[in-house]
Amino acid sequence: MAMATPAASATLTLLLPASPPMRLRARRPPARTSRSRPLLLRASCAYALREGQSQRFHRLPCGLDLEVIAQQPPAPATGGGGAAARPPLVFVHGSFHAAWCWAEHWLPFFSRAGFPCYALSLRAQGESSVPPEKVAGTLETHTGDIADFIRKEVSLPPVLIGHSFGGLIVQQYISCLGGSELLHPKLAGAVLVCSVPPSGNSGLVWRYLLTKPVAAIKVTLSLAAKRFANSLSLCKETFFSPEMDDDLVQRYQGLMKDSSKLPLFDLRKLNASLPVASVPNNTVNILVVGASSDFIVDAEGLSETARFYNVQPVCIEGIAHDMMLDCSWDKGAGIILSWLEKLTPR
Repeated sequence: MAMATPAASATLTLLLPASPPMRLRARRPPARTSRSRPLLLRASCAYALREGQSQRFHRLPCGLDLEVIAQQPPAPATGGGGAAARPPLVFVHGSFHAAWCWAEHWLPFFSRAGFPCYALSLRAQGESSVPPEKVAGTLETHTGDIADFIRKEVSLPPVLIGHSFGGLIVQQYISCLGGSELLHPKLAGAVLVCSVPPSGNSGLVWRYLLTKPVAAIKVTLSLAAKRFANSLSLCKETFFSPEMDDDLVQRYQGLMKDSSKLPLFDLRKLNASLPVASVPNNTVNILVVGASSDFIVDAEGLSETARFYNVQPVCIEGIAHDMMLDCSWDKGAGIILSWLEKLTPR
């Protein structure tokens, strides 16, 4: 096993639990000045919308605003012969991303297929409001925010599509569906894309440490220490395929750097709350999709998520963790569209 440098070893403690499989150690966020009210950020993560897209802000009951990038089908979402309307798609991003990551390719792709599309930026991400706390929220607060948006702005039960830690948030939403529909409106389905598994990322970190120590150090430096923001090569290795154009990676790197004003979670508290609750006799249709070249979520992590929901995982060859932005983004989009077509045939 390769020996880690002292600096790398110190960085690993940001993510690694004290002993397997205990909870992760969380990095202490930088101190923040107290605020009497949320700060609204509207231009710090500038993204040029594509044709047919619109940006608005959803006001939460707490007074915070969530950025929403929406794209409607170019024609009515009903086919001939009285076919039912296609369900809306609500997209949930992961760490260091925001609504823009879906707007590049997948919002145009799925809206052309007849699906109304809504991409949310979670609290303190993208151009959403920043709460006064040291982290953006918890699984419960992020899930509640999504539920509030669906309840107030989506007319039909949607399909939730979550990436990475956004997939874990979607899993938390699914676990709440046995309760009141007033709190968590029902879904037409859910898609988990390169998702953190139900038990969190501690298992991923330990497997990397024991089998791929160099990769473990790289992913820790990239994510926990945020080195991806200043190293083009590390950003590319973490999120994208080797074939990805460097100029495009640099553009996305800049958007990622500007996207996250606060960490999505306190990792220590998050891992103490996991795994997410199972759903006996789950009636929600779930698709679990992974990438063969994923540098963050390994094959066992993909399998764990699929086993949890008793479904067969789909692992797409030749694509990396940021499936919706990678140079072969259409591979994942095509798999999901085929699944949606079976879920809601025209």
